[in-house]
Amino acid sequence: QKSTIKPGRPSGTPTYESEAASAFGQAVRAARVAQGVAQDVFASRAGVSRSHMGKIERGVHVPTLPLILKISTALRISAAELMAATERNLGAETDT
Repeated sequence: QKSTIKPGRPSGTPTYESEAASAFGQAVRAARVAQGVAQDVFASRAGVSRSHMGKIERGVHVPTLPLILKISTALRISAAELMAATERNLGAETDT
């Protein structure tokens, strides 16, 4: 008998992880501020609303992979650099 595989996440798997969301948001905000770009200008460059970008920077929303790629393009850095900054922020959070 063939086993059935259910699509989607296993039950009980969270869809939101605050530490990762906050670390990513901090990385985005730091890169944006370092470039001297206002949040509304940056959000427009990334193709998202300013309020959505604010949620991402505050760690309230976890962006999808396509949105992460848009954000890194708008920042003019690679997604790998953005993820490395996120990982550093995660390390800093666990050190405190």
